[in-house]
Amino acid sequence: MTEPNLNAPTLQSETLPPQFLPLAQHAIQASKWQLRELFADDANRFNKFSLDAAGLFFDFSKNHINDETLALLTELARARGVESLRDAMFSGEHINVTEDRAVLHTALRAPAGASIKLDGQEVSADIEAVLQQISKFSHQIRSGSWHGYTGKSITDIVNIGIGGSDLGPAMTCAAMRPFSQDGLRLHFLSNVDGHEIDAILSGLSAATTLFIIASKTFTTQETMLNAHAARRWFLQYGQTQDLAKHFVAVSTNTAAVKEFGIDITNMFPFWDWVGGRYSIWSAIGLPLAIAVGIDNFREFLAGGHAMDTHFRNAPLEKNMPVLLALTGFWYRQFFGSASHLIAPYHHDLQLLPSYLQQLEMESNGKRTTRDGQPLTIPSAPVIWGSAGSNGQHAYFQLLHQGTDLIPVDFIAVLKAAHPYPDQHKALLANCFAQSEALMRGKNEAEVKTELQEKKLNAQQIDALLPHRVFPGNKPSNTLLLEKLTPFSIGTLIALYEHKVFVQGVLWNINSFDQWGVELGKVLAGRILSELDTNSVPGVSENHDSSTTGLIARARIAM
Repeated sequence: MTEPNLNAPTLQSETLPPQFLPLAQHAIQASKWQLRELFADDANRFNKFSLDAAGLFFDFSKNHINDETLALLTELARARGVESLRDAMFSGEHINVTEDRAVLHTALRAPAGASIKLDGQEVSADIEAVLQQISKFSHQIRSGSWHGYTGKSITDIVNIGIGGSDLGPAMTCAAMRPFSQDGLRLHFLSNVDGHEIDAILSGLSAATTLFIIASKTFTTQETMLNAHAARRWFLQYGQTQDLAKHFVAVSTNTAAVKEFGIDITNMFPFWDWVGGRYSIWSAIGLPLAIAVGIDNFREFLAGGHAMDTHFRNAPLEKNMPVLLALTGFWYRQFFGSASHLIAPYHHDLQLLPSYLQQLEMESNGKRTTRDGQPLTIPSAPVIWGSAGSNGQHAYFQLLHQGTDLIPVDFIAVLKAAHPYPDQHKALLANCFAQSEALMRGKNEAEVKTELQEKKLNAQQIDALLPHRVFPGNKPSNTLLLEKLTPFSIGTLIALYEHKVFVQGVLWNINSFDQWGVELGKVLAGRILSELDTNSVPGVSENHDSSTTGLIARARIAM
């Protein structure tokens, strides 16, 4: 049985930007390559297609690439303006064209005292002022000197946000678990489903709980519904004047924060040039600073800045975010890959796939170019995944023998932060073995030999052979961290932020707006009023019959 080659899709040349045509032709040849053979033909392949940057190691040798592929990809990156738009982003130009905003989350992790200007004004002093505010408040909570309404110290912090205001703090707090202070428990509430808030509040004491309400405008529907529910729950035990001891805000809406009952001295601001999914570096990171302390939080920022420096200065051919972006773009654009798996082999990184899902799909899930034209090429793939090695017993079967091409990013940490060396060796062995198995597969000759050694007869071998062959030739990257520290986590997140930026430039889309999110919000607001059986006489006629029927059934049930 002959295994089919990896098939490049047939792309109509008239739908491709002219700059893509050399790569499209090259992809026809690359689709015939076998990764096994590429390694067999080049003993130096691993060294050639790997690099170190900012404390991370990146192995991209298990991809359908050669020197010509990289030359063509980096040539395309230059032609599409990756370098010029990168410089424009760091200099504070308004590259978020649909909202006329700068994109300066990188400024949040620059060293103190760095000169950073936005529209001619220095912003570094404002950034440092907020960091100092975070430092003071987090120390009060961690030291126990901040007291609730009964005089007890805080033991539980509930962060109420959604999207980047939830995923960023939740993911980084989980990732930095070994650095967290004992006696402080972090909880993250985002879902408007009342089952979540019920599950969280049922185990808490109002006297020792602090709520962080994370909403820039203090109007986000899901966040504010949960915030007011938490407020009502608290007022069953405390008084209105006690709210200031148990609620703080990450927002810029002073009037709404004050009306809620929060002392505005405990309002932590951030800015419209910080997008929600890029906001963990800002005051949105307050739960992280409380959990791990301001020194570790600053180390986290320093890790992000280290990757910024590399991204800004390294040539494209040796630039880790650029190369990570180009390999993913290669499969999405020219091999028809519709999804990309993130497989972190570390328990504390279990939320990383969800974090990157929002980062990539909200940023680059677009169908319109920066200048408002319909996009004629595919944009972001579906990002998904979970922590290894659990995935090996769930969906890896599809990776090995399914019909879709799904590139994988394996992420592993070389030194464990636990006293169980046998488990860690087994974890790394599984990670490395999976990338090798995806690349190598198992051919007919190998399967026959294996079955013959089990003393099976020819008829049995012929029957089992098709089921036991693995085509292999499946691409993957491997990212290695020496240790999982605040610094390395910052570096890793910044790496993926810049990857997303580069791919957005290649597709000529604006990675920094999210208008698709807004439509659902508008329609949900209309339907919410129609579900209120106390104040609405009926259902609007402006819906389709399905939506009208669903609303009507819900009204009866409630």
